[in-house]
Amino acid sequence: MQNLSEKLLNTSQKLTSLGLNVGTAGNCSVRINEAAFLITPSGVATDAMLATSMVRMQFDGSVEPNKTPSSEWRFHRDILHHRPEINAVVHTHSMFATTLACLHVEVPAFHYMIAVAGGDNIRCAPYALFGSQALSDAALAALFERKACLLGNHGMIALGRDLDEALAVAQEVEQLCEQYWRILQISPAKLLTETQMQAVFQQFKGYGKWAK
Repeated sequence: MQNLSEKLLNTSQKLTSLGLNVGTAGNCSVRINEAAFLITPSGVATDAMLATSMVRMQFDGSVEPNKTPSSEWRFHRDILHHRPEINAVVHTHSMFATTLACLHVEVPAFHYMIAVAGGDNIRCAPYALFGSQALSDAALAALFERKACLLGNHGMIALGRDLDEALAVAQEVEQLCEQYWRILQISPAKLLTETQMQAVFQQFKGYGKWAK
């Protein structure tokens, strides 16, 4: 588990160094096994975290003694529980994803790389109080058959088979959100068709880190 703790710490610190999170914003988790997962602690800036700061939780909601998990532990637990193919969850308050999320904007297929999120759009979940079960339920619905979603008036969630993929999805989604925001300053985007996106999904099957 030590290696997973170090990997989770490194991922959290990368989110800060890449500008995807600031201060204590955002959080990450990684599956340990069918019964447990690791999650970043509550209210601790990444430069103050250690590998030993990571919090082990059971899927029944129990927490290891003398540690406090991120306030968003519910959607981390629920995603990992309901999505057995997913082993890592990254949550950010990155600038452009959060900007669109505050407008409750769904990101459509304006660019073929939308496919990294698993479909032909990136949905935006309705607003719900941070840390609440209502937020977790809304996130699960927005993530149906997807690896990323926006959270209304909040931020972004990205998923992966491991922490590397979840981080890569988060980076790509933030870039797509910036591109879409810039397009909207000029005119409505020219969208790819369903047929064109299906061709992209086929091409992605042999395309490096996005291959399925």
